[in-house]
Amino acid sequence: MPKTDAAITPPSKGARAKLRAHFLANLGRVIEADELRSVAGNISEWARRIRELRTEEGYLILTNHDRAELKPGQYLLETAKPQPAFARGISKETRAFVLDRNGFTCQMCGAVAGEPHPYDPSRKTRLHIGHVLDKSLGGSDDANNLKAICSVCNEGAANITLQRPDLNKLLVQVRRATSADQRELLKWLKTKFRD
Repeated sequence: MPKTDAAITPPSKGARAKLRAHFLANLGRVIEADELRSVAGNISEWARRIRELRTEEGYLILTNHDRAELKPGQYLLETAKPQPAFARGISKETRAFVLDRNGFTCQMCGAVAGEPHPYDPSRKTRLHIGHVLDKSLGGSDDANNLKAICSVCNEGAANITLQRPDLNKLLVQVRRATSADQRELLKWLKTKFRD
């Protein structure tokens, strides 16, 4: 039986595989975010694929959170040997529970799933599941240690835990805001909590 073009053409590699190959081909070289985004095919989830290389495959990809001499948006892989990695352990049911519990709202910036993102209106808000205490710091995949987090906040969340502001802190911030911003906040609250 003759080989067809489909049988000869190798399957295309996914973004994570492309990023892994690029890091391994550039060991010890600082790589900029724009270059990595391009290598991943300009997909919106390119930074998530890098986090998966770290957490699921154990590659020690360094950022400015790990090394002071690296600037935000710079990445460095110094060794090709991966460390023991964490497996994904969050079930679909747990994900659905956490998203519902958090009102389909990012617990860091308050962006709502599907709406234009407040920090980047050109992007619709997409929610992910993040850890309150990161797994690398001993956190678990239990629903009590999980929160909804948007892709924008998730891109910069590397192992940080932000405290939710209490009512007094919120009121201080609202009082300090301009009247126009206060009115916009009121409009947003009325929309969010329609009866």
